[in-house]
Amino acid sequence: MSGEERVAILTPTARDGPLTVNLLAKVGVRGVVARDGRQLLRLIEEGVEGAVVAEEALSSETSRELRTVLEHQEPWSDLPLIIFAASSDRTRARRTVESLAPHGNVVLLERPVSTRTLLSSVRAALRARRRQYAARQLVEQLAGAVRARDEFLAMLGHELRNPLAAMLVASDLIQEKREPVRSQAIIARQVRKLSRLVDDLLEVSRVSSGKISLQRAPVDLRDIVRKSAEVLQFSHHRPDLRLVLSLPEQEVLIDGDALRLEQVMGNLLSNAVKYTPDSGSITVELEVSKDRAVVRVRDTGVGIPGGLEEQIFEPFAQVASSFHRSEGGLGLGLSLVRGLVALHGGRVRARSEGPNRGSEFIVELPAPGQLRLPPPPPVPAPAAAPRRTVLIVDDQQDNREALVMALEEFGHRVREAADGPTAVRVALELMPDAVIVDIGLPGFDGYEVARRIRAALGERPHLLALSGYGQADAVERALRAGFDQHLTKPVELRALLHSLSAPRPSLKPSPPP
Repeated sequence: MSGEERVAILTPTARDGPLTVNLLAKVGVRGVVARDGRQLLRLIEEGVEGAVVAEEALSSETSRELRTVLEHQEPWSDLPLIIFAASSDRTRARRTVESLAPHGNVVLLERPVSTRTLLSSVRAALRARRRQYAARQLVEQLAGAVRARDEFLAMLGHELRNPLAAMLVASDLIQEKREPVRSQAIIARQVRKLSRLVDDLLEVSRVSSGKISLQRAPVDLRDIVRKSAEVLQFSHHRPDLRLVLSLPEQEVLIDGDALRLEQVMGNLLSNAVKYTPDSGSITVELEVSKDRAVVRVRDTGVGIPGGLEEQIFEPFAQVASSFHRSEGGLGLGLSLVRGLVALHGGRVRARSEGPNRGSEFIVELPAPGQLRLPPPPPVPAPAAAPRRTVLIVDDQQDNREALVMALEEFGHRVREAADGPTAVRVALELMPDAVIVDIGLPGFDGYEVARRIRAALGERPHLLALSGYGQADAVERALRAGFDQHLTKPVELRALLHSLSAPRPSLKPSPPP
């Protein structure tokens, strides 16, 4: 509904119309007089919140056309009609109302009508119309959500099929004993790409639901920006792209989570690379303004169409005009940036002069004074990795087999089990140094496995939960069940080997990726 509420008025005489308009104006309602039935229909089609009509002003033809208009209203619409009937011709008035009532919200008032009754009826009609507009807005929002869901699912299918297609061909080549080295490299790259897609989905969900807590400490934002730029140059292989870095000479200390701030910078820089054409440039500037640290990331890329500077921070949003340049992704990076910056008490905004004129993203973060960097932790002397007796528990054969091969390659003695009861039985026979347990298992789940092994063997084995559930409550539940550490799938092999070699009880719950 736009600004002012309008009520169409059709009266049998030229004098009655303006009088009705003046009455409605006293209660803040704008009345619009229709000269005849055709103008009444035009006003209704243009959009009014109700109509006040004298029955004798409705010709038979206007009544039929009005009925047709009411029949073809949108599902949310039920236009209020207030019809005045002369007490001398009630039968004709009732026939008119009966013909219109099945298709509209019709109220019949018999003249003479008091001013109070007229205004009360109009107010009731307008309240009903407002509820209809609210229903329309909800329907439009739901329809928009469904469209966004369908677009997202289509994009997700596309982004998943691409790496899977490459992995399938590469695995076929390995089976045929052709190009094994190149094929393994392809599989490794595509697995990491899939992991990033899943991580982005989970991270946005955690940020939006408030399930991310920052590990705050004094950090040098200058160092984070520099490292992110180095990672960008190493990982994207774009020698044609010029990167200009402008950093202050002194430290820029803020109270923040270094890992999350690296995510912010990584996503902004990756976004700039994705949408900047060959021979373009990216400029990164860091400055301190009063009590704020300001990072600016500018590119010479495809730019942002006018009016979309806020929309691009919504989940699944991408710049449509540049979709053909996309290197993949679900349109989640900028949404994650906004959420993480907000958690740090800052804000991020985008600016662009339009399509093909580049973009600028500006991140502002609080930079309180009197911060000091903590001393670097001592570097432990390297030690030979101990060889362990390890029990692998997972109901997925390929997962078990991959872990068994990997751990045996590094000298560990490995046994395996595919369900909860078998896992407990083998553990009691084997007395392993470590047990790596999937959570979703037949028989009983990994939590029960941990509880029974702890009850029988005490503190002897390292218990590691290896699960696809990475939420904070899943980590806490694993620790309560007796696990020493929770690792979220997919886990890097070196991280798993480090967990096996770490002396207990120094193992701590690892945050989900």
